[in-house]
Amino acid sequence: MNTQREQTIQTWLTSVLKSDQFQIHFLAGDASFRRYARITLNNKTFMLMDAPPLVEECGPFVAIDEFFDQNGVRVPHIIAKDLVQGFLLLEDFGDILLSTQLNDQTVDSHYAQSFQQLIQLQSIDGVGHFPDYSYEKLITEMELLTAWLLPSLKIEPTKEEQALIKRTFAILANAALAQPQVIVHRDFHSRNLMILENETEQGVIDFQDAVIGADTYDLISITRDAYVQWNADRVYQWFKTFYDLLPASAQQERDFEQFKRDADLMAIQRHIKILGIFVRLFERDGKSGYLKDLPRVMWYLLEESKPYAELKPFMQFVQQRVMPKFEEKYGTYEVLA
Repeated sequence: MNTQREQTIQTWLTSVLKSDQFQIHFLAGDASFRRYARITLNNKTFMLMDAPPLVEECGPFVAIDEFFDQNGVRVPHIIAKDLVQGFLLLEDFGDILLSTQLNDQTVDSHYAQSFQQLIQLQSIDGVGHFPDYSYEKLITEMELLTAWLLPSLKIEPTKEEQALIKRTFAILANAALAQPQVIVHRDFHSRNLMILENETEQGVIDFQDAVIGADTYDLISITRDAYVQWNADRVYQWFKTFYDLLPASAQQERDFEQFKRDADLMAIQRHIKILGIFVRLFERDGKSGYLKDLPRVMWYLLEESKPYAELKPFMQFVQQRVMPKFEEKYGTYEVLA
């Protein structure tokens, strides 16, 4: 350990753990400037979150973690914190991501558990604790497609195409706002859920972007994961499983067909955003690992939009103008049966 930052970490941990006999092992990074280290002391382990205040604000993470912890969401307990320096010492959830445990045989029972935890999360009153997933926010997210994906393919939409894109984004944003509004984790997928030793409940991580938004959003994140694909019929069965768990208020004047439509339109909003984000992660942040998942996300978008007449004009634009260049640059997706 030679940098000033790492010296500061050593000093802080020594004071928090009341010992300097610990080992620090830094872990591979994620898509942000935060980094994590596993701290071992006397056969007990902890997680250190190092979030330098100039580039990462960890105040929101702490506020949400503590709020969720108090309300029965299985998030890591915070053992110690120093927000001025940007250090957190957290309960160690281990290394077993849900994504590594999923196969045809196990996925139904794992997802059943995820859905129960999601329903519990949605039952918490989060108003005042989380920002709204507003119309502006939903639109801004979809505009990542036009800001990053289209330029990466050297596509400049005409005036008519710009108007069409704008109309379609408005349809999707309004569809999200018309759904019951609950706490939304916003990244509730198999890489952010962990299998905990001796516990049925899955550990929930990476929740710092939580908002109040559509009750189908997190369901979509996990069942139409950008990193893993399941058979479409199976996904609709999971929608039904989840729908049956919803409180009566969320089923009122909303039969399963309507719920399915809500979920599909929410998924389409999310795919549009992700197509932009994955390109941005590469072009702006130099992270190329997400590019291989782009064809899957595009495939989802093409498939899931098929039943919806109001999306047809936009999807024609995607098929005719975007797909030839997209496939040339990012490749095609090999579809699962």
